[in-house]
Amino acid sequence: MEKKEIFEKIKAALIEDFDLEEGRIVPDAKLYEDLELDSIDAVDLIVKLKSFLPKNIDPEAFKKMRTLQNVVDGIYNLVQNSETK
Repeated sequence: MEKKEIFEKIKAALIEDFDLEEGRIVPDAKLYEDLELDSIDAVDLIVKLKSFLPKNIDPEAFKKMRTLQNVVDGIYNLVQNSETK
């Protein structure tokens, strides 16, 4: 799975489940400040992302992610690591 595909899946989830405007969902958007997600929203997003991930995202690692690009990169690395094993 490529980063662009991961971004599009996250973008779709944010639009559908969090009612965010498409124009706000850009790679450098800050999760908490720009997208106004709170900790419960972050958990909901993790649950939504589980559907296309090979294994769970570490909640502690997710807490360190500040931008949408951080999330894309983290998921990409998770997917790549699972494919090489």
